[in-house]
Amino acid sequence: MLAMNNCVLLEEELIKKSQQKRRTSPSNFKVRFFVLTKSRLAYFERRPGKKTILKGSIELSKIKCVELVKSDVPVPCHYKYPFQIFHDNYMLYIFAPNLASCQKWVMVLKEETRNNTTLVSKFHPNFWIDGRWRCCAQLEKMATGCMEYSPAKTASSKPLPPTPENNMKLSLDTKESSVVAIYDYIAQNPQELTLRCNEEYYVIDNSEVNWWLVQDKNGHGGYVPSSYIVANSPDNLQIYNWYNKNISRNKAETMLREEYKEGAFMVRDSRQPGTYTVSVFTKTLNNDNSPVIKHYHIKETSDKPKRYYLAEKHVFDCIPELINYHQYNAGGLVTRLRYAVSSWRAKAPVTAGLSYGKWIINPQELTFEQEIGVGEFGVVHLGNWLDRMKVAIKTIRTGTMSEEDFIEEAQVMMKLSHPKLVQLHGICMQNSPICLVFEFMEFGSLSDYLKKQRGSLSKEDLLGMCQDVCEGMAYLEEASVIHRDLAARNCLVGEFQVVKVSDFGMSRYVLDDQYTPSTGTKFPIRWSAPEVFSYNRYSTKSDVWSFGVLMWEVFTEGKIPYENRTNAEVVQEVSAGFRLYKPRIASNTIYKLMQHCWNEKQNDRPPFSHLLYNLNEISDSDH
Repeated sequence: MLAMNNCVLLEEELIKKSQQKRRTSPSNFKVRFFVLTKSRLAYFERRPGKKTILKGSIELSKIKCVELVKSDVPVPCHYKYPFQIFHDNYMLYIFAPNLASCQKWVMVLKEETRNNTTLVSKFHPNFWIDGRWRCCAQLEKMATGCMEYSPAKTASSKPLPPTPENNMKLSLDTKESSVVAIYDYIAQNPQELTLRCNEEYYVIDNSEVNWWLVQDKNGHGGYVPSSYIVANSPDNLQIYNWYNKNISRNKAETMLREEYKEGAFMVRDSRQPGTYTVSVFTKTLNNDNSPVIKHYHIKETSDKPKRYYLAEKHVFDCIPELINYHQYNAGGLVTRLRYAVSSWRAKAPVTAGLSYGKWIINPQELTFEQEIGVGEFGVVHLGNWLDRMKVAIKTIRTGTMSEEDFIEEAQVMMKLSHPKLVQLHGICMQNSPICLVFEFMEFGSLSDYLKKQRGSLSKEDLLGMCQDVCEGMAYLEEASVIHRDLAARNCLVGEFQVVKVSDFGMSRYVLDDQYTPSTGTKFPIRWSAPEVFSYNRYSTKSDVWSFGVLMWEVFTEGKIPYENRTNAEVVQEVSAGFRLYKPRIASNTIYKLMQHCWNEKQNDRPPFSHLLYNLNEISDSDH
């Protein structure tokens, strides 16, 4: 790519703000590949299938100041950690993806420029915006700074690196920083740290949502997936393998029956937030000669601090103590709690990215196996990443997508990580066309799965699929992300019949406004809310409408909505108040929930968080 010598000190993809060297030049933000050597800082434009272009460089000898930017101004780009370089008579603002990266660049640049003769004595800690400095309100761009500038100290005065014992003392001062690993994790690169399940670690930096910088008991530090660790507190139920969080009653019973062990049990969230239920399996037969599953609500005393019990004779200070007691004593239960059953410990969650900081994937790391589908954007292949992991590789057909816009947004999409979303691992962009590398879901699209399994899925199975999708959408709703094309074809089914939402936000990058979904019809009219097909207005509320249609797809086991009508007829009739009929398998309660999603007034449609609560309630009450 570059004729670079061995003096490369740092290289990373960052975002730069235009220096506005001309008064009339616009303010913009560009993704650039930065390379720091002993003599200069250069930045390049890298586009898939095209030659790398040098866009600018700064001689290190001309740098007058390198510092972090601390500001109250919202950062208008995807990377939220700014630092500044004052050189010649220009200010360059650069944005890093995380605090550690930002600090690393500032530290190394300070070290390389500490002997410059032109260093300033003072700098501006905030941005130059709208014709003034935010920190001191001075109106002259070249005005002397308002805070003393400290260049890097000489090598002889650098403190020695801390010993592991010193590191431990530093971390142990903050009890809140202690976490426990709930999965094993093998470090994929030198920046990461290997985790051992049930071992304790200390958080150094949790500013990134998906990757936290932690330290082990020996003082070794590195990044780990935040979904693999939980706060280390006796009251934190996630530490324990018997806790299953928000699993539904039906799923709990299915899992306990599959184990078929006397005293198999789990603790799960009750319908009332903050309360819990113990579900227990016993082979003691009931009236119809089948095993029994009992559900016991964990009750609380009125004392302060409150205490917990299942049987009034045995009261405990915390839930783990209660469970520990009943593991050895029935104490009024149908059987003692002998065997913990977990739905989530069996398989570690997918990480946001294949490893820390990795979102550009080398094509040589991928092997293509077989074609498994054709989507809106191109062919989808089953593949492998470094022979370690199965992945789905979507090859983007040239001309179908606004690639430049999507590449900038992809880094944001990668940070969206939830057990009910199909994870985007990264982008392969060295060749043309670009490839998107996703988590592999072995049973394909939900619409195809429903058709193949038609007649073999129980009402509980179908309801569970709707719950999974609703969980994923509630997460997107919380993150202010609009899907725009929610349908069974854009959800995928994995092992244990888990359903995950895919392709969220992708339709924004289609160049053809009337793109062709997999059903072969122009524009997804049948899933669209009236404000979408009438005014092209997308929102979380239009996603809620689409979710109601998806529920209908699920409970008709894969039928096409309004199957006997043309798109024009659908638009006309939906606008006039016509709605999809009640599926035969759906209960009246479930159909009312669908109808609630199809309210003509957007504000009368429930948020996904409320829909999820109602679905969980149906799951328990329809038992």
